[in-house]
Amino acid sequence: MDNWREWRKQQRAYLIARRKQITVAERSIWSEAITTSLTQGFPVLQQRCVGFYSPYQGEYDPAPVMAYLSARGATLALPEVIGPHQPLKFRKWWPQAPMRKDAYGIAMPHDTEQVVIHAAVIPMIGFDNQGYRLGYGSGFFDRTLAAIHPRPLTIGIAFELLHLPTIYPHEHDIAMDYIVTEKTVYCLADHVLQPISREMCAMENALE
Repeated sequence: MDNWREWRKQQRAYLIARRKQITVAERSIWSEAITTSLTQGFPVLQQRCVGFYSPYQGEYDPAPVMAYLSARGATLALPEVIGPHQPLKFRKWWPQAPMRKDAYGIAMPHDTEQVVIHAAVIPMIGFDNQGYRLGYGSGFFDRTLAAIHPRPLTIGIAFELLHLPTIYPHEHDIAMDYIVTEKTVYCLADHVLQPISREMCAMENALE
């Protein structure tokens, strides 16, 4: 597709509008299902340093999962935007961590320790059948994942209505290892998303 940038811009606007139209009742039910999949399907996160996010423009709120993992000894972190075209930095977060808002109005830890993450729970405006994520267009997460070695376990989060056939991926796009929606857990296998049960996901991501 020659005009993929314009296509993505239009899709972002459309999908964000769809996400904001989700009713309070639907959001509550769907969010509970995603929370259950994250807490039951990925026990290994209890032993990892995990990067999360502060919800923005109707994204799933991971606060219950963060509280769950924090209570079980995981190290948690939230991203900080350093500057345009720069990878994100992750700062340590805990329930009583000092917080501030960045230039986008998104909550982040205030001057806490920088950490290297082993896993990342990543919000998505949309996603496709090959596990690629449609973000806000700044490329922060793609640059960040490319800069961390070894690459973290990546878990994309979205509601099922944001599922697209393709986002027309390019070289800079990085596919997620897993994608969790209210409908199912998807695992990337042979470059295609495959739905798996929470039980199977837990077996693949068991405590070490």
